Amino acid sequence: MWWYVLPSVFLGWSLGANDAANVFGPTVASGLIPHRRAMIAGSFFVVIGALVGGSHGLLNVSNITTGVALDSAIAVLSAAITVTVMTFFKFPVSTSQAVFGGILGTNVFRFGFENINWSPMTKFVIVWLLTPAGAALIGFLLYEVLATLFRRIRSVQYQDRFIKISSWLIGLYGCYALGANNVANVTGALSGNLLSVNEAALLGGLSIASGMISFSKGVIKTVGKGIVALDHFSGMIAVLAHSITLWIYSLVGIPVSSSQAIVGAVIGLGYARGVKLSNPDS
Repeated sequence: MWWYVLPSVFLGWSLGANDAANVFGPTVASGLIPHRRAMIAGSFFVVIGALVGGSHGLLNVSNITTGVALDSAIAVLSAAITVTVMTFFKFPVSTSQAVFGGILGTNVFRFGFENINWSPMTKFVIVWLLTPAGAALIGFLLYEVLATLFRRIRSVQYQDRFIKISSWLIGLYGCYALGANNVANVTGALSGNLLSVNEAALLGGLSIASGMISFSKGVIKTVGKGIVALDHFSGMIAVLAHSITLWIYSLVGIPVSSSQAIVGAVIGLGYARGVKLSNPDS
């Protein structure tokens, strides 16, 4: 039966390799924070987030599965292959939607379209639609407030020190939020039939952490430089808005797309800056 757990480990590794970029992409790609050090420190907070804040999401995801261990393993394996292929091509991807698609496919195979309970699944889809919009709003408001406060720091040396320390703290908070929210994507399908909630949280957190440490550099470069070039201050605010969004939905118990959250945050920053992301002192 433990063979059924391996796809979840594979998916967690893929998720960590892909979604670490949404937390540390802007700061690592710009050279503000060293990649290796960020991934090692961040991996600890991913595991803590999974253990402390992941239970609600684990239970919610387990409730939309068929309850058959083989079906859960197939759903997770399908998602893992999808995420890994996208990671190989250095594209950020929604692990939440990949897992949901795998679960939906196994449900259709087991019960047929007419016998599926669409109500809980609809809730997931609605939240996904709200994720980028919510992150954009949070990013907009955070920039408006924090840019005003940042300008009051007259010393450039103190500004640089503030950004570096804040980027570390926000990055670690982002890793905590990533673990709390996205661990349900990794082991939620197995929670309740193969693993207890605590076992699922620990295994999922460790799997995500391993992906961050071993294979995240390529996607980090894509997100940090290939999509939009963020200055240090804007990148810090984008990650903060993204992390708050993930954390809020972890309290609700619905895993959401980390990639969509960071894109929404960047859009919100763009509107706050008049669609021009540049240094707040310019």
